[in-house]
Amino acid sequence: MDIIQAMKERKSVRSYSSQPLSREQVALLQEAVKQSYTLFGGHITIKLKRFDIDGDFKPSTYGVIKGASDFFLMGIANDEASALTAGFQFEQVVLKAWQMGLGTCWIAGTYKGSQFDKDEKWPDGESLKIICPVGIPEKQRLFEKVMRFTVGSNNRKPFSELFFEGNFNQPLNPESKFGESLEMLRLAPSSTNSQPWRVIVKDNTVHFYYKPKSPIAVLDMGIGICHFYETEKYNGYEGNFEKTEDAPTPPDDLKYLISYKRK
Repeated sequence: MDIIQAMKERKSVRSYSSQPLSREQVALLQEAVKQSYTLFGGHITIKLKRFDIDGDFKPSTYGVIKGASDFFLMGIANDEASALTAGFQFEQVVLKAWQMGLGTCWIAGTYKGSQFDKDEKWPDGESLKIICPVGIPEKQRLFEKVMRFTVGSNNRKPFSELFFEGNFNQPLNPESKFGESLEMLRLAPSSTNSQPWRVIVKDNTVHFYYKPKSPIAVLDMGIGICHFYETEKYNGYEGNFEKTEDAPTPPDDLKYLISYKRK
């Protein structure tokens, strides 16, 4: 399975086989963490940890996850660069897990005092912000199907509502030079399927904006930009990210984040 197929097919998994990951799977996932990278700076730490779900494992924010015993834990510093890096870097690991036939599910929240954060030490300035089960997917429970339907997990806004050419009044043609890379961004997961991303394309530059409704909107942007950049790489393109003063001024409900220039 190539990276494009993984982006198209990957979905959140909340029901898992009670079978823990094998040593080989753990080793491959740990290598995926080592190989993951960022272009945005910041400070994050990714750990893979096993919990005894048949013992005294009583996490305070376990949510609707069932059966998983292996979890990624992510410590993130409290700044924009770290939030952007968290989404961008960890989504690489999530996609690798899917290519291995494993399921995952991003979960954001406060884990202070939970079993997830018990005895864990994080670098100065970082704290546990994300957990993510990883394991062999089981058949979806009815509750999951209802929840996915309620939040519209399978629905994405149309291309024409997210991506624009030159200004926010002119929808971008899906057949444009950045069409496939932006389509993969469009398919990216986000908190409660909020899809905060908006984009203006001018010549060889892509300007990224977001709706700041959620406290993890920038992290969501990192996930989407990961999809965009990995597609650029897959298709043999090179480019750089930077903040620029030349980005078009957005409407009041959007914030400018960063720009990408293809070489």
